[in-house]
Amino acid sequence: MEQMTVTAKIQISVSETDRPLLEHTMSVYRDACNHVSDYVFRTHDLKQSSLNKALYCELRERFGLKSQMAQSVLKTVIARYRTILENQNEWIRPFFRKPQYDLVWNRDYSLTKNCFSVNTLAGRVKLPYFAKGMSKYFDHSVYRFGTAKLVSKKGRYYLHIPVTYEIEEAELSDVCNVVGVDRGINFVVATYDSRHRSGFVSGRSIKQKRAAYSKLRRELQMRQTPSARRRLKAIGQRENRWMQDVNHQVSKALAMSNPKHTLFVLEDLSGVRSATERVRTKDRYVTVSWSFYDLEQKLIYKAKQNQSVVIKVDPAYTSQCCPVCGHIEKANRNKKLHLFTCRNCGYKSNDDRIGAMNLYRMGINYIEKSQVPDTVAAE
Repeated sequence: MEQMTVTAKIQISVSETDRPLLEHTMSVYRDACNHVSDYVFRTHDLKQSSLNKALYCELRERFGLKSQMAQSVLKTVIARYRTILENQNEWIRPFFRKPQYDLVWNRDYSLTKNCFSVNTLAGRVKLPYFAKGMSKYFDHSVYRFGTAKLVSKKGRYYLHIPVTYEIEEAELSDVCNVVGVDRGINFVVATYDSRHRSGFVSGRSIKQKRAAYSKLRRELQMRQTPSARRRLKAIGQRENRWMQDVNHQVSKALAMSNPKHTLFVLEDLSGVRSATERVRTKDRYVTVSWSFYDLEQKLIYKAKQNQSVVIKVDPAYTSQCCPVCGHIEKANRNKKLHLFTCRNCGYKSNDDRIGAMNLYRMGINYIEKSQVPDTVAAE
């Protein structure tokens, strides 16, 4: 068995009486996080024990935090710094702008009948919740709650709860279907599977909408006014949410339209950003900002839920190699017409479909190699 964790975003109902208590607690928690963040930036100390010795009493006295809240503040800041160091590999001071509150399960929050019991600086409050679409996560014989984050958005309050459960581990020996998934811009994905079926998800409408966002950003940046800057921030968040929703839909469709024990084969696009140096300047924005990684991550965890596997392979020549005769030549592919024509055998097809076919073939080879006994492979 393998453990799987997803985040359940549960809306809670807050009365006018309880609203000031939550707002005050979240604001104080945010201020305490910024105080600890400033200390860590100056000292580069990320050890829970030493931070506890240096800051625990101050957090209790200056901010009025309860014991568990003070410990949660330290953990929140440490986690944020570690994420930055992992991604940026440099010390960048994070600033906590929005009020928030991290709650430890069965200490800062618990679940009673139809209510969440949430700890605040002024005592516990009971908050009803909306269970539509989330009711399955409340079966604690299957799902386990972790440290939640209380956030507010446009006057509404949500608990973002990491939910852990066990799923059957996918084995390559059980694979009954292989799907090559070629990611791109003109087609978000092009697929080719074991039944020799091809599938396409057009990226034209996405490209057009993102171009409209880009044009609006340029216009707002030229104004250089406070209202324009606020507008820029708002549309940036809106575009990100929209693009993430698109990737959710595409990845869910891929996972659900294929049977259990499917092997999805993707190109390893970890170096795609550096490759844009060879792309025309006016086309670089589209290539660099396209969310290949987000789609990949969403497909990985959705495939796991369906007892399937995702692997990444070397993308070299996947759009230049003929899937029929194996001939590799750059001239095989006409990028302007999105057409592949083999100079050796004459096979023709859409160039993205060719990429998916070659990824499918690489998936078949991957399974065959994994099934070869170690003794045979050594020979």
